[in-house]
Amino acid sequence: MLGKYDRKESYSLEEAVKLIKSISNAKFDETIELSIKTGIDPKKNEQQIRNTVSLPNGTGKKVRVLVFAVGRDAEEAEKAGADYVGGEDLAKKISDEGFLDFDVAIATPDTMRFVGKLGRILGPRGLMPSPKSGTVTKEVSKAVESFKAGRVEVRNDKTGNLHLPVGKKSFSDEKLNENIKSAVEQINALRPQGVKGRFIHKIVISPTMGPGIKLDSSQFEV
Repeated sequence: MLGKYDRKESYSLEEAVKLIKSISNAKFDETIELSIKTGIDPKKNEQQIRNTVSLPNGTGKKVRVLVFAVGRDAEEAEKAGADYVGGEDLAKKISDEGFLDFDVAIATPDTMRFVGKLGRILGPRGLMPSPKSGTVTKEVSKAVESFKAGRVEVRNDKTGNLHLPVGKKSFSDEKLNENIKSAVEQINALRPQGVKGRFIHKIVISPTMGPGIKLDSSQFEV
């Protein structure tokens, strides 16, 4: 498998996508992940990255969306296709019963008075609603629909790297190319003002069970 390409080599996006499919031999439809090494200082709050990107062809995964909302907002969330909708009762289910059967949590601003108490549970799992990621919002239906359609959250880890799914192995080459190119362009636009020098240092794509393939970052004009 590793003999099919040079791990030290940087490939064009088109070449890398074809290679990913050739080295991926799992018996399930593997997720293709995009990893980006950035030049941010993760110790500085002003350089932290937490936002979202929209993938034109989605992730290929059914996204389970939970919404903290009451009244008319709750009704809008349900109409938009949210999987779980509730107020303090739903927050209590998470805190008391450990309910975490969802991928994205959205909250209206008025519910943060009790949602904020879930930080110790949702925070470490990357599920805590935040204005920066568009998951604390008054536009509930729009948020639900966008996450269902392929909007994903990106946030840096402790080393300043970003990781996000960009599709499935079963996607056509064209759809994977579009998703990856769009994701890199959107992430490049998130460059914090305080970053000196290059923002994106390295771009790698990899299947769930396989090794990473390095992309030639110059093709993205980063």
